[in-house]
Parts: sequence; C-alpha cells; structure tokens
Amino acid sequence: MHSLAQRLDQEGTKKYKQAFFLALLTAAVIFLPYVIMDGGYFTFYGDFNVQQIPFYKLAHEAVRSGDIFWNWYTDLGVNFIGSYSFYLLMSPFFWLTFIFPTSFVPFLMAPLLVLKFACISLTGYAFISRFVKNQYFAVVGGLLYAFSGFGIYNIFFNHFHEVMVFFPLLLIALEEFVLHDRRGVFALAVAANALINYWFFIGEVVFTVLYFFVRMTSPSFRVSLKRFFWLFFEAVLGMGLALFIFLPSVLAIMGNPRTGADSLLSGWNLWLYSHPQRYPGIIQALFFPPDLPPAPNFFPDHGGKWSSLSAWLPLFSMSGVLAYVLSVKKSWLKKILCISLVMALVPGLNALFILLNNSYYARWFYMPVLLMALASAKALDNPAIDFMRGVKWTGVIMLLIAVPVALTPQKVDDQWRIGLYKYIPEFWAYILMAAVCFVLCYLLMRHYRKDPRFVAFALSGVMVVSSCFGIIYLGMGRFNSGSNEAIIEKSLKGRYQLQMPDDVFYRTDVYEGLSNQGMFWHLPNIQAFHSIVPVSLMKFYPEVGVKRDVSSKPDAALYALRGLLSVKYLFSEQGKEEEPNMPGFVKSDMQLGFDIYENKAFVPMGFAYEHYIDEETFETCTENKRSNLLMRALLLTDEQIEKYGDLLSPLPGHNLSGLGTQDYLSDCKDRQSMSCVSFEKDNRGFTAVSNLQKENLVFFSVPYDEGWSATVNGEPVEIEKVDIGFMAVRVPAGECDIRFNYMTPGLLPGLCVSIGSAAVLVLYLLLVRRRRVRQSAAALSAPRPGEIPAIDIYDEEVLRSPDNLDAPDASAQDASPEGGASPAETTRDTGAQGGGTRDDGSQADGPKGTGSQDAGTKDTSARADDPQDGGPAQEER
Repeated sequence: MHSLAQRLDQEGTKKYKQAFFLALLTAAVIFLPYVIMDGGYFTFYGDFNVQQIPFYKLAHEAVRSGDIFWNWYTDLGVNFIGSYSFYLLMSPFFWLTFIFPTSFVPFLMAPLLVLKFACISLTGYAFISRFVKNQYFAVVGGLLYAFSGFGIYNIFFNHFHEVMVFFPLLLIALEEFVLHDRRGVFALAVAANALINYWFFIGEVVFTVLYFFVRMTSPSFRVSLKRFFWLFFEAVLGMGLALFIFLPSVLAIMGNPRTGADSLLSGWNLWLYSHPQRYPGIIQALFFPPDLPPAPNFFPDHGGKWSSLSAWLPLFSMSGVLAYVLSVKKSWLKKILCISLVMALVPGLNALFILLNNSYYARWFYMPVLLMALASAKALDNPAIDFMRGVKWTGVIMLLIAVPVALTPQKVDDQWRIGLYKYIPEFWAYILMAAVCFVLCYLLMRHYRKDPRFVAFALSGVMVVSSCFGIIYLGMGRFNSGSNEAIIEKSLKGRYQLQMPDDVFYRTDVYEGLSNQGMFWHLPNIQAFHSIVPVSLMKFYPEVGVKRDVSSKPDAALYALRGLLSVKYLFSEQGKEEEPNMPGFVKSDMQLGFDIYENKAFVPMGFAYEHYIDEETFETCTENKRSNLLMRALLLTDEQIEKYGDLLSPLPGHNLSGLGTQDYLSDCKDRQSMSCVSFEKDNRGFTAVSNLQKENLVFFSVPYDEGWSATVNGEPVEIEKVDIGFMAVRVPAGECDIRFNYMTPGLLPGLCVSIGSAAVLVLYLLLVRRRRVRQSAAALSAPRPGEIPAIDIYDEEVLRSPDNLDAPDASAQDASPEGGASPAETTRDTGAQGGGTRDDGSQADGPKGTGSQDAGTKDTSARADDPQDGGPAQEER
C-alpha cells in the first residue's frame, strides 16, 4: 500500500484526474438539463429550495458586509456563526462564491454541487486506491462513493456533501500516521472535519475510533503505546485548531430542547425500533435507489423521513460488497462492514453517531458507504473473489424485498389494493432501475470480466447509471415541488424588485406563504425555517402557543405577537380563498403578486410598561391569550420583581379578563407612547434612544443571548432576561442613549486556543523533522539492516476458497480503459517501479535497490528505512 506522496510521485496525477473529471462530467450531465430549464438557476425540492438557496445568499451577503456576529434576517435574530456553521460557514465551496457578487450566488448552486460530487469522487479514490492493485478500480470506487444513494439523496440538503468530501481524508491521515509515521497530517484532517461540520464530526469520531480498533486486527496495522499517545496528541491538537468555530457552534446549541436530556434514547428504545418497518427499510436502502426524503415508498411507515436513509451503490448495488464478504473469511474490512450493519439495526448503537438522541437519523451512512465502495473495488480487483456469487445473492435479496411489497394485498379506506408501497409510479420506477442495474451487472461480470475493456465498461456503466438515476431523481423532486415560479420569479428576482420603506426598523410577516420568504427578500421576518436559533426562542414560542422545532410559524390567530415583535407589514399572496384578518392591519399596496398590509398599530422596537406580571399569573392565562397579556405587562421572575418592583406596579387582577381585540389595540397605543425615539441596527448590535417620563425597564424583542452586553449613556448595565426569552435594561428618565453590543460566545477563547494549537503544531513538526534528520544521518553510517519481507495487499485476506489464490490474474486486472495492459499498472505493485510502500508500511526496492524484480514478479525484499521521512518507515511494529 503506497503512501500518498509516493503514489503521486510514481504515477503522476493521471488517476486522480480521472476520478475527478469523470465524476465532474457525470454530475454535469445530471444537473445541466435542469439548469437549462431554469434559465441558469437550479431548483429542486423542499429544504433545498427554501433553505439551501436563501442560506447561501444570506450568508454571502452577511460576510461581504462584515455582519458576522448577530444576524437580523434569520427568525427574530440569531448568532450568525453559531447558526450557520452547521450549514455552510466553513465550507470551502461556500467561500468560492466570494469570487462573485451576491446577486449571482443563486446561479452557483448547481455548479457547486457538480464540483462537490467531483471532489467526493477524488477523495474517495484517494482512500480506496491504497487498498487495490489496479488503480482504475479505485476510480470506480470513487464514483460509487460519490454517486451512491446517500450522495444523490442529500442533494435535498446540499451541505451534507462537504462531509463526504472530507471524511476520507481523516482515514487517509490515520493510515499515513500508522503505516508511514506521517506526522501532522492527522491533526490537520481532524481540524478540517471539525471545522466543516461540528455535528457530523461527532459521528465521525465514533466511526474513526471503531475503524482504528478494527483496523488493528490487521497484522500490518500495529500501534505501540508510544505511537498511540502521539496519535491521541494529534487528535487533541486538531480539535484545538478547530476550536475557534467548534466552541461557538457547540455553545449555540447548548440548552436546545432537541439536544437536551429529555431527547435521549432510553428503555426498550435503546434496543428495538418503535417502527417495525424500519428494519426492512434499512435493508432495502442497501439494495434499491433512494426515495425522496419526505416520501418513503417501499416502507412508508418506517418513521425515517428526511433521515438520509440510503446506502445504494449505482450499477453494482450490493453485489461487490456481498462478493467480498462471502469470499473473504478474515479481513478487517469485512469486520467493520458487519459491525456497521449491526449498528444500523440496533437503535442505541445507531444513535451513538448523534449522541444518543431519540430522533432517528441515518446520516452517518456515508462512512460505511465509503467502505462498501472499497469492498466493491477490491472484489473487482481481486480475481480470486467470486463476484458472481455476490450478484446472485443480490438478486435473491432484491426479490425477497420487492415481491412482498409489490404483491401483498391490503385494505385502504375500505378498498382492497395489491401492494404495500405508497406511490405507484415511483415504486415501479425504482424496481425498473434496480432491475436494469442488476441485469447490466450480471452481464458485465458474466461475460466481460476477462475482457481487456472490462474496466472501461465498468466505469462507463457506473457513469451512465448514475447519470440516468440522478436525472430521474431530480425530475421526481421537481415534479412533486410544483412550479418554481415562487422561488425564481417572486423570491430570487423579487428581492431586487420589491420596494419597501426603510425609514425605521421593523419586522414583516408572510401569511401562509413560502418558507423563509422574508429571508429571500432580505427583510426581518417572524416566519422562519431554520433549525439552529437561540435557545431563548426555543423556550419562548411554545409558551405562547407556537410550536418551535425546526421552524417558527406563528398562526394568524396569535395576532398580538405581531405587536410584541414589532411587525409593521404583512404579505398575503393574491388569490387566496381567505384573506388575513388581523387587528390593526390595513391593505396599503400590491407588489409581486402579493397584497401588502400595513400595521397601523405598529409598536417600534424598544418600549416600556407600567405594569409587570409574575410567572404564576402568566401560567394561569391560556396559551392563545398569553401574547395579548405580554402586550399589557412585562413578565418578570420573582428575583427581578424584587430588583425592579420600584419601577413597575403589579398588573391588577381584573385586567386579566380584558384581552380581546380592542384591548390589544389599546395596549399597542400604550406601548407606542412609551417606545424609543429611534432604533438602528448595525454589524455589532443596535443603538436606541429613549425619552421616558420616569425611570423604567425598556424591553427589546431581541432574543436573549449570552453574547450581548449593554450600556446606557455609556455606563455598563445589566441585561435582564424577560418575557421568557427577550431582553430589557434599566433606563433613567429623559433622553438616553442605549447601546447593545454582541460578541459571539466562545469565539475569542476558541480563537486563542486555535492560535496556540497552530503554534504547537509548527513546533511539533519542527521537532519531528529534526529527529528524523538525526536518524537519517545515523542510518547512513550504520550497517544495512536485515531485509523485511513485503506483504502483498491481499495477504491478510484469507479467502474461503484458498485454491483460487493460485488462479492467474485476469488480463482485465491490469487493463486500462482504452484497452490493453498499462505497463505502469502491471509493474506498480511488483517492486520494479522505483520502490513502493507495501501494506505493512515497509519499502519495496526499486531499480536502485538490491532486490528489484522483473515486471509481474512479486518483490520479496524491502528497505527498512523510508527516504521520504528521513528515517525508518516503521519505528515500532
């Protein structure tokens, strides 16, 4: 097995280019028809349309303007770094967009996806190529990884592809450290993966630990206690390098109900899935193309919508994986594949990748998918493996899944029907696609495996199948999403056509409209579809009758929230059967096919109260009237009442009965009379000017967050968390300047640790280099050590039919796609090409060594020293 540097040095970049550009071409074929249909844009379905596109545009504009601390255009305001680091903030693909202006970003969505698929194939190839002799099969493996069901499925989410790009580098770095003593690379790989997506990184840590210990069962992969210490040191160092983003991200979700103790798996749920259909659904995900995320079809009640449940490999499906597993009796790869399947089937083990959260996700499947692609490549590469055995078993299992689902009768709405599936056209489309792949795979392996053009056929088959299914999959998504006019014409183009006043700060509302419509228009909006918002918001909304899980969608019946949250304009799409009926709103304009209503009872940001209520009084009020109550009085804790009871008086008990529409409008007038003279936001927070008749608490409907600090007339003041999730400060009578500044919690401490870790890494590498120079000098003056036998790539894999090991290599094993044998390939692993690193990390002699061999003959000697490292290739074994 070759180190990355030696592979590049010996073979050049030919195969790397092929892995990249073949995937680039395949992905371009998938996306280009829809880009042409959309006039340069690319729209798909669901979350992609209403999250990925506006998120990219919003984040691009925020970074360009330096507005990177508090973002006013996501829900009621969010910690920008904490909220967007999960989606895109540290993605190199996102940073590529800064070559272009913000208005051009929507046109980049498809090109970026094409580039991502190409990079997934590239890094997948870089990992797989370490374990196969014929590197063309590693190119096949890279394509399988990139265009797997997981890769195609998650076009829906878009930002999941970054982790597919960078995860193979983590395993490569681990291999380099153990086998070639390559120092510093593992720390950098850990840092890169932690930066790309902190949540996925948690699962990657679990899987990498599993990979490490299973890999150690291989004789060539041995780690001494000393080496393990340095590996752990680099892991910690890598975390330190990433802490400037990782720490703010983790702090931003601390206390989130979705990550709290109440959301942990427990009891029987640790051992058994509550949805019986999930078990066959997991198996089906291995053998058939993926369903659309919100529309599971084979097993519609498996309870895993949007869970990324797919691990299908194009063309080969599970044929290569089963061929490898069934043919090999002893192999670290077989062990980890079997362990991964068990973990997928046991809820508690599956949940380890998401910190035992009780929500079902299969978003870690890209990791075993990479190893499935490796197993397929090894099965293709090793002529001793009976590939047809895997093909036959794949066909049998596909029939065992498809026949019952297709032919079982069931009674639906008092009518009998045949089939357990939910969507008839999609089901038969999947069956047809799987059947075509099975037939092509059967013919390929049955009749062409020994053909000199076999590799070319395999590459072409994977590319054609991936392209066809990708086009079909995107087409199904677009068909189900309906017209894209709302996205392109009204939202993306509408951003630059909409004319709205900007004399004061205000929020907007969209009545039963497109998710994140306000974000598309770059208007602060109370309707938001975003998973990561301040914890204070997650706690506030349920208390006033608004469900807050992945989105904020206050119902029109909660009209008083519009006054509390300073909503001035309401948009309602023309043609709706019911117009919004909210007190205070009057139709004032029509733009982009929307009726625009102005709130005549608008209360500017920053206002005071005459009365307060305690928590007990608040709890006695019904949920649908609590927002009305909050327009009348400020909710304080008992401790706050003790501190500020001299400023406000308790709300008289009889006032709790008058919470109707007219009472609300009257309360709005009272709040207007005690509101700030001005309110202006900026990149670091906001400034307000008050002019109160007496000292009071001034309330701001800005989510409470630890990163806020405040001053009044230049003097620091304490920020109080009021109304469950918002902020208020004590302000004297008369004209006062109120200033709130925001600094992302954890950013500065994390940055200090990251800078320190970078310095330690540099020092560490210098010391390693110095040690190796000394060892190299000592090795030159010492007698040549005894030769160490080289280990072939397949020596550790004990096949079930040992006699097959003596079978001659098929000509296809060293064939290039153009046909004919590739000299570089036939000699690369024989020791005749300038020395190559074996699977055990030893160095095979080349022409300059004393034991070079003729092409096609296995090298039986190895050098003990690694000239690239300036010292021994293996210090400990």
